[in-house]
Amino acid sequence: MPAGTIRYWAAAKAAAGTAEEPYAAGTLKEALDGVRERHPGELSRVLQRCSFLIDGDPVGTRSHETVRLAEGGTVEVLPPFAGG
Repeated sequence: MPAGTIRYWAAAKAAAGTAEEPYAAGTLKEALDGVRERHPGELSRVLQRCSFLIDGDPVGTRSHETVRLAEGGTVEVLPPFAGG
């Protein structure tokens, strides 16, 4: 199973209580399921509004089940930001 890093920004970072943590998952869905399990409550709600980058590439509207994660990869969790 691929292992890498999940990085949280802004409200996601505050809700997770950490800036980053490891993942061991084959897909974005599996990684986010693990996040929800480790951080029930506010972070689960924040994730519903987030966008995601996988190794710098936007996930966009792709189903999280189809987004494959790579060994040593990075998932960026980006809540909506105010401003421009």
